[in-house]
Amino acid sequence: MDDVDRKILAELQQDGRLTVTELAARVRLSVSPCHRRLRELERSGAITGYRAVVDAAALGLTFEALVFVSMRQEDRETVAEFERAVSELDHVLDAQRLFGEPDYLLRIATADLAAFQRLYDERLATLPGVQRLTSTLVMKHVVRDRPLPA
Repeated sequence: MDDVDRKILAELQQDGRLTVTELAARVRLSVSPCHRRLRELERSGAITGYRAVVDAAALGLTFEALVFVSMRQEDRETVAEFERAVSELDHVLDAQRLFGEPDYLLRIATADLAAFQRLYDERLATLPGVQRLTSTLVMKHVVRDRPLPA
């Protein structure tokens, strides 16, 4: 990956709807070489997809919490079952396995506190291998969806 590829990635992170012609102009390439580079970045996995960034409030998801998960047991089967179950929960926006304690960090969005409590009691507390859940509420986002540095 060279500086031109990094410029292409930076531009697309800012505006994923750019046409190849617009992208080529911004990175100072002609259209054909820009298109070739773009396809190679997609083929190599540097670009994993394109999507719209949607305002959670527009969908009525105005309550956000971070949930720290400590596991009772961490054998391969339990971890796989836990991760599979978490991946099936639509309100879990991000799930990260951590080194140290706690074992996982989940970012969750729901309509309100009551919806979060239901999710917590009915789904999160019953996930395989969970020993303890600790939640904290998001007051505001200071940095969100920042593009990766080039």
